[in-house]
Amino acid sequence: MSALRFPNLPPSGPQGSELLAQERSRTTFDVHELSNYLYGEEYLERQEKMLNLIENEPAFDKSNRYFQGRTESFLAGMKKEHALVKLSQEQKWTQEEFMQADILIDCPSVFGLHRGMFMPTLVSQGTDEQHEKFLKPALRYEVIGCYAQTEIGHGSNVQGIETTATYIPETNQFELHTPYLTGCKWWIGGLGKAANHAVVMARLITNGKDYGPHAFVVPIRSMEDHTLLPGVMAGDIGPKFGYNNTDNGCMWFDHYRVPHISLLARFSSVKPGSGEYIKPPNAKLSYGTMVLIRASLVGYARLGLARSATIATRYSAIRRQFVDKDSPMKVDNKITETPVLDYSMQQYRLFPIIAAAYACHYTSKEMMRLYYLNVKNMASGNFSLLADVHASSSGLKSLTTTMAAAAIEECRRACGGHGFSSFSGLPLLLQDYAPNVTWEGDNYILTQQTGRYLFKSYRDLVAKRAAGKLNDSAISNPTLAYLNTYLDNPNLKCPATSSSQFHNPEIQLAAFGHRAAHMISQIVHALDVEKRSWNSMLVEIYNASVAHCQLNLVQNFILGIRGDMPQPEGIVAPTMSAPLKEAMTDLSDLFALHTIHKQPGEFLTSGYLDAAQISMLGKAIMDLMESKIRKNAVGLVDAFSFPDYYLN
Repeated sequence: MSALRFPNLPPSGPQGSELLAQERSRTTFDVHELSNYLYGEEYLERQEKMLNLIENEPAFDKSNRYFQGRTESFLAGMKKEHALVKLSQEQKWTQEEFMQADILIDCPSVFGLHRGMFMPTLVSQGTDEQHEKFLKPALRYEVIGCYAQTEIGHGSNVQGIETTATYIPETNQFELHTPYLTGCKWWIGGLGKAANHAVVMARLITNGKDYGPHAFVVPIRSMEDHTLLPGVMAGDIGPKFGYNNTDNGCMWFDHYRVPHISLLARFSSVKPGSGEYIKPPNAKLSYGTMVLIRASLVGYARLGLARSATIATRYSAIRRQFVDKDSPMKVDNKITETPVLDYSMQQYRLFPIIAAAYACHYTSKEMMRLYYLNVKNMASGNFSLLADVHASSSGLKSLTTTMAAAAIEECRRACGGHGFSSFSGLPLLLQDYAPNVTWEGDNYILTQQTGRYLFKSYRDLVAKRAAGKLNDSAISNPTLAYLNTYLDNPNLKCPATSSSQFHNPEIQLAAFGHRAAHMISQIVHALDVEKRSWNSMLVEIYNASVAHCQLNLVQNFILGIRGDMPQPEGIVAPTMSAPLKEAMTDLSDLFALHTIHKQPGEFLTSGYLDAAQISMLGKAIMDLMESKIRKNAVGLVDAFSFPDYYLN
């Protein structure tokens, strides 16, 4: 059957490239300046060089991607990985450069968990001896690993996993066993076909006592012929909604013995022979990899938001539908149809997504800064940041991945019928992004971790105030600061009397801080005074986590534009020209005001805003989109610097 060929006919109006050129000519700031601000000149230059290499490598060809079935997708992912590792070695890329190339190629594969979970767990929880035995071969891709935590019966409830690892003192080994069907490892990326090792989360049992889940490095397939080792049963779990380049698998053990060195022992260990358990100095030390992955997912949420917004915004600038009778458009003195992007509803759907992508840019940078600062602090025995970073990473992972998944679907729908075509790039993006709301903690369950931290912080602060022990050191982070501000004046009212006053960042921050603190105070009262059960409050707890994390996003956006955001040691915050700062401030305003406008109830019940102010705020949003952001929309997505090869 011959390939379909379209007739050689011109479009009825200007070409898409001409229309985009017109859009770009309206931009009020230097797009390259914004790209450089986001990524740095070195990153952008490196991207150009990488593209020249990548686009000429057959293993990275994307032209057939939308036609591939599951088996073809898996094999394409394997070929891509082989070629990428080889190219990386030839070019002597750093890990950062490797990841940059991997993002451009955009082909999820069996090695994603090897690099993203298996090796980081070895790095953070392994001893020097274990690094020598397992990490070095993993870096050479001799050991191919996966991360086996989730079971059929337990996902988010890690403490409930059923796989056991019992210490056998006579042989100085651990015996892994799956006692029940629900204890079978399930959904493990890379396990179905590719991995020869796994980090297995199993219940450590020694001297008859269960010490709960611990990480073990477990050989699962022969290094000679890749067959499953005796005592290990594993396989692929079949077709999925998306992510078909990856071989998600299942595994169970039948009294399978592994050596003593398999228990990752940087923080906790078992003494050979006696089986005595040496507990970690801090019970949350093993959170390290988890926090890193969740913090990284905020950055990947930015990618999902930015990529989908780029496609939908450019399409909407080119696509023309209907004649706007109130303001008809003319081309060569002829009335023509209106660009979809000129309609206020399309702007209301898309512009906040652009703003959200930039908000996540600042927050992802801040989360990574806090993660590395916390790692440095813990190395010297300082655990003061750990609880805050863990709670923030949990809540922000939940919020930002939910935002991104919803945004990709909104952008697909905003492209009308063409958005349903794989060639828009959006359906596959949606399929492959979808797992982010579930893995690394279900987005609804994760917020309970954030909630527990917020409620404890509130109770501690109230107690310190009552005891007269409140000082600067007692308010050691932004969470405590906004809670303390609320306790100073729980009846605070918004002073805005006109829509223009909502552009004041201090009013925005006060609104978000007051709302979050009010919600936290109400939940603590319900739990402590009314004796409501935790289960009966889960909806309120979820909403409080969202409120806290939205404040985080708004605050980081504002501080980032001001240049007041804390920087990693030795790094100077980049600066902006006045035109760029104005355009970015417009986006920051839109993000804050649109977030309030979509969820006004909590701001009203907190007492900070009233109904008249919500109405003013709606006018401020529409004015902002029409008069400020519309002319910059294409320039703002161009600044993400996504090459067509990446967008596909």
